[in-house]
Amino acid sequence: MDRRDFIRLVGGGGVAAAATTATVSCAPAGADPRAAWNNPGAGETDIRRKALSFAILAPNPHNMQPWMADLRTPGEVTLYVDRTRLLPVTDPFNRQIVIGFGGVLAYFQMALRQFGQAVEQTVFPDGEARPLLDDRPIARIRLLGDLQAPPDPLFTQLLSRRTDRGPYADKAVDAAAFANLLASPNVQGTLDPGRVERLKALVYEGARIESHTPAAHQESVERTFIGARDVAAHPWGISLDQPVMSAMNAAGILTKTRMATPGTTAFNESLKFLKTAADTARGFVWITTPGDSRLDQIAAGESYARLSLLAASHGLVMHPWSQGLQEYATQKPVYDALHKALAPDGGRIQMLARIGYPKARLRPAPRRGLAAQILRT
Repeated sequence: MDRRDFIRLVGGGGVAAAATTATVSCAPAGADPRAAWNNPGAGETDIRRKALSFAILAPNPHNMQPWMADLRTPGEVTLYVDRTRLLPVTDPFNRQIVIGFGGVLAYFQMALRQFGQAVEQTVFPDGEARPLLDDRPIARIRLLGDLQAPPDPLFTQLLSRRTDRGPYADKAVDAAAFANLLASPNVQGTLDPGRVERLKALVYEGARIESHTPAAHQESVERTFIGARDVAAHPWGISLDQPVMSAMNAAGILTKTRMATPGTTAFNESLKFLKTAADTARGFVWITTPGDSRLDQIAAGESYARLSLLAASHGLVMHPWSQGLQEYATQKPVYDALHKALAPDGGRIQMLARIGYPKARLRPAPRRGLAAQILRT
């Protein structure tokens, strides 16, 4: 279907008709893919499981949720990676996956502190896995008993945080709120109009390059689920289950095959959506570490998780733009340009995100649920 057919279908009510059909035939057959966000930890008597119910809500690359928790040892949690949930093309050295683990660890410690539990955390207790992750543990957390410290104030934002990939409101970011964000460890940012315009162009160029790198683009397409039934069956990855998306899928306009094919309406409109998202950025924040060790990556993930909660406390939303920071060959020009612009004195930019105010209220991203993340008990 070309663009003229797309306009004819929308204008003629074809999508509305498809939406009616989708409501009947594509309604979820299984559990609510967002149930994990509803009163997490309710009914759990093991404080480890209760805290993990919050930890699994952390932001993570492509929403792959690759963490697995071993609870066999009383008073201890050991986290492993599920190597079936990696991104081998766009994240060839598992750097982004490790950053995601940093977010989980930040949320886990925050929840344990909320419940008055002191902890001892050891990252990569059996050594760092290089160049790729293996079966060695990512982290081991020991519960030490009563904690004589107040709860973390950011915990109250955990259920309201969202990754907003849509266009942002035409509203300048409050300067005092932004300064508060930049007080976070390893965090830098800009609201300067000239720098923001330059970064808009670079992040979109990274997205454009990825879309025209077949293996990289296909990796994202394969992890995209369209329509309520498909998302309910796959509560992970990139979910497109808004009513209009479900309707366009039912009408045959928005399918994985079309998304993967340059020149189709689905492919072109996806790029147009990304361009609009980039153009509505009101500012950018980034996290830089001195090196690129696994410990650096964990630290970056912890910083990003806390930064996103701090942003939420100010009514702001964030959206990571990771394409230009990825390590596959076609991204090198953007990678080099970003590092020259944002880290001229050296270091590794681990995260780059646009920031602004949301235009609409968002639903949270699907989660597989606690039971799916428990390796052994």
